[in-house]
Amino acid sequence: AELRKASKRLSCHKRYKIQKKIREHHRKVRKEAKKRGHKKPKKDPGIPSAAPFKEELLREVEQRKQRLEELKQKQKLNRQKEHEKKRKLEAKKNAATVKEKAEGKESSGKSKGKTKKPLNKNSKKSFCRELMKVLEASDVVLEVLDARDPMGCRCPQLEQAVTSSGGSKKLLLVLNKIDLVPKDNIEKWLNYLKKEFPTVAFKSATMMKDKTMEQVTKRHARVDFSETSQYFGSKCLLKLLQGYGKTQDRAIQVGVVGFPNVGKSSIINSLKGKRACNVGLTRGVTKSMQTVHLDKQTKMLDSPSIIADPSNSPLALALRSIIDPEGSDSADVLEGVNAIINHCSKQQVMMHYNIPDFRDPEEFLSLLAQKRGMLKKGGVPDIENMAKLVLCDWTGARIKYYSQPPGFQKPPPYLTEQKIAEMQEGFNLNNLEQENSNTVQALKHPSPASSIAFQSAGMTNGTIEENKVIEEGSERENMETSKEEEEEEEEEFTESDNDEDDVEEEDDDDIREVNEAPGFALVSLTHDFLFSGNERSRSLSFSLDKPADEDDAYDFNTDYV
Repeated sequence: AELRKASKRLSCHKRYKIQKKIREHHRKVRKEAKKRGHKKPKKDPGIPSAAPFKEELLREVEQRKQRLEELKQKQKLNRQKEHEKKRKLEAKKNAATVKEKAEGKESSGKSKGKTKKPLNKNSKKSFCRELMKVLEASDVVLEVLDARDPMGCRCPQLEQAVTSSGGSKKLLLVLNKIDLVPKDNIEKWLNYLKKEFPTVAFKSATMMKDKTMEQVTKRHARVDFSETSQYFGSKCLLKLLQGYGKTQDRAIQVGVVGFPNVGKSSIINSLKGKRACNVGLTRGVTKSMQTVHLDKQTKMLDSPSIIADPSNSPLALALRSIIDPEGSDSADVLEGVNAIINHCSKQQVMMHYNIPDFRDPEEFLSLLAQKRGMLKKGGVPDIENMAKLVLCDWTGARIKYYSQPPGFQKPPPYLTEQKIAEMQEGFNLNNLEQENSNTVQALKHPSPASSIAFQSAGMTNGTIEENKVIEEGSERENMETSKEEEEEEEEEFTESDNDEDDVEEEDDDDIREVNEAPGFALVSLTHDFLFSGNERSRSLSFSLDKPADEDDAYDFNTDYV
């Protein structure tokens, strides 16, 4: 038989006894506290109004307070330097241990035999490898462009790779997000781009129901899904792809490529009619090649984003989402926002954000931070976080801006007339033009007055070959050697500063004395003034004759003029 646990129940006599003891203990504690009583803090007597040299005394007290504040600030900075030094030393030690472990693993790996390391899915090399898989497997490549800056979304390296691949590989341009651009601007861009590649006007769905999502009830029938899941241009694109498939007499694979946040996965979801691919505002949602079957004859291949070359301008890097607002350094984010604001119409930016005139992008960010209540301690505008928000707005689909196509048509060097004819072969271009005009007419477009005029930086260079990618980790390793020298210099500097620590300790004692008994300090000052004689008067005259730059204390003489 199993032993039963002992019951925790107490008899009433025992429970009441415990409660009585607790009450007695509390009573005793209260009684002792009452006997001790509360010591009142000594009141600061201050300087009597009848005392001579009162103004000079007050000024000296103020100066002394200021000196103590400066000392505190200096000590705080020294403490921060020490913490930073310790952190760097620890980081150095950790890096050394990691390096030793890696070397040990490499040596053991060499003895066992050479094995290929699997690439990290989030690495740039992995993205390039998956992108090349999509390009090689595709019969038709859709290069997705943001209608607000179509030229900036084109990648010459990608277009050259597709056009020079040989065979019957085709390249189509998909002009997405046409609902964010004025109507006449869209028509200009369609006329410009169709002379180089067949171009489809498209508006993808911004929110799609998941495969597993239940149907919306009648009560919530009006909510978001009806409007946000509307998409335009999908029928036109499907007809174009199916028509090309019939000319080939076989099933075709269509690869969807482009820079981050242009709407690659959203286009596939719109063609499928439901959420088949994950979508997001941040870079790297799609990490590998994904296959989606539209029908028996058409298969869509989703790809990771094109990696932009670091040699591009700050404007191109900012708008192509290469500068990640969350992960990047605040200096890079600020540089990106500066480039964006400098390439926009100032009046339209002021009207859009409803802020007064500003001299530079930094003042623009501070005004916007004050308007939206993004303030640090002490009411200082939080410029860094405001810059991140502005960059997120411009890389997402929140801001309506537009750029004008170039004044004259100058195809890139890799696009000859023969290549342009090859790319247009197999597509019904007349039907495509008619469908594009219908799509543009069906949509509601913003007016030029409510949009922001923007100056494009031209095509954005990208890296599509794996061997040309420079990972961030390798860049850091190259920079380590230069950083080590700086750290050594800092160590020497901190050693030379150790001599000043003794002086600072003495100053600490002064601070403690003043903080403990401010009243007595004032009394001692009055005593010094009354009985110090000529020496004191000389020092006073010397301190009064100091220029304003040397003595920052408040001038009390102004109150008595």
